[in-house]
Amino acid sequence: MALCPFHLAIPTHDLTAAREFYGGILGCPEGRSARTWVDFNLFGHQLVCHFVEGYNAASTANAVDGDPVPVPHFGLALSVPDFLKLAERVTAAGVKFIIEPHLRFTDQPGEQWTMFFKDHSGNSVEFKAMTNPENLFAKYVVE
Repeated sequence: MALCPFHLAIPTHDLTAAREFYGGILGCPEGRSARTWVDFNLFGHQLVCHFVEGYNAASTANAVDGDPVPVPHFGLALSVPDFLKLAERVTAAGVKFIIEPHLRFTDQPGEQWTMFFKDHSGNSVEFKAMTNPENLFAKYVVE
């Protein structure tokens, strides 16, 4: 199945900070922009940061394999090499992790590398990498 790029628009309290975080720290090329929004190429997907005066994200968490996973969140499923490279880049930039890069669901169909952190506006972001990419949509019950 061919995957189509997604388009996701999120709020930000500061477009300059969005450019620094998504463009500088994560290395996402900038696309179109206007006075109140900016597009980024997030690994082949379109992420748009829209300025919202006074915005500050709040989140809650659900337990997932022992981790307090923030809800809401968004992110991407990368290859393992791309995940490890991004983890190094984010760590080197001094980004504070909500959940440090690690392997979860070990020896299960959903085995994956995962990491969570917040962007400059408090939006929770997850990057993951399936150890067996064909299991990304595998149906099974996690216990």
